[in-house]
Amino acid sequence: MLDQAGQWFVSSGITAAGGGVARFHRIDAGQNLPVSHEITGYAVSSLADLARRTGQPRFREAAIRSARYLREKAWDESASAFPFESGGPAYFFDTGIIIRGLLQAWRLSGETAFRDRAVEAGMSLAMDFLGEGFFYPVISLPEKQPEALGDRWSRQPGCYQLKSAMAWHDLAAATGDSQWNQAYERALELHLAGWREFLPGDPDPLRVMDRLHAFCYFLEGLLPACGRDEVRSVLAEGMALVTNHHREIRARFERSDVAAQLLRVRLLADARGAVPLDRARAEEEAAIVAEYQFRDGETRVRGGFCFGSRDGRRMPFVNPVSTAFCAQALAMWESGAGELADLV
Repeated sequence: MLDQAGQWFVSSGITAAGGGVARFHRIDAGQNLPVSHEITGYAVSSLADLARRTGQPRFREAAIRSARYLREKAWDESASAFPFESGGPAYFFDTGIIIRGLLQAWRLSGETAFRDRAVEAGMSLAMDFLGEGFFYPVISLPEKQPEALGDRWSRQPGCYQLKSAMAWHDLAAATGDSQWNQAYERALELHLAGWREFLPGDPDPLRVMDRLHAFCYFLEGLLPACGRDEVRSVLAEGMALVTNHHREIRARFERSDVAAQLLRVRLLADARGAVPLDRARAEEEAAIVAEYQFRDGETRVRGGFCFGSRDGRRMPFVNPVSTAFCAQALAMWESGAGELADLV
């Protein structure tokens, strides 16, 4: 499973020659969407994880090539920021994902230029997005002014941003500078205060499934602090909330990454003594995740994971983020939770 998933990243064409990774592949149209810097950041983290788990040099080389794309091509030197796509605005969430990918590449390769770029982006994350009691989700470039909020969760501030704030926790470990941890702690305090407002968040159950994906980012972002009583309680309540909504909605619409994210959080929370593993539900989630890998077919599809299903039918999208989360979730389920630093 891992070898096929890694091979999809390397050989399917989802990764462009320069190292950037497309948002997803459309099976029905036979084409990829444009390269996304956020998705490239996820791909770097996933390929680094695959390289460590399999020992395959081609996955290591692919991770480093994509990280160099982020460091050299995606970075807007004049604005000192990572735009969403070339010429676009910058997202708080995307910036944190890219930072974490660069730090994975630094750990994998020892190239300090990756860490240095991550530090620069960490400063942007801390300074450019800070509002009054929240983080702006999107800012314009090069002006660095907050853009108007939208009706989608990704265009609004919310608890899901805690996943991105994990970049500050990772920078503290990478640099030895405790001020980065202070930034993470401020984000943690903010989102612990307001997380109950996020779900269900929409009367349309199909959009609630999308919000489950985002809410799982919040649960992941809690993991660095999961030794604390309050965080343990929120993790347990949050996992139960996602489980219940997921079961209610999945027959109509299911995202593969929701089951994968939930499984990863379960395993890591159990490994750290925060929330005991509900093995029956973990087995159920692992079985769901496994069903979404394309095990055969043409090169552009084989090995990747499907985005999800509508009314029991697979949707025609092979998705890098779905592949990253699903592959790691199944590997963790089969071999143990692993280290928090390796969470894609």
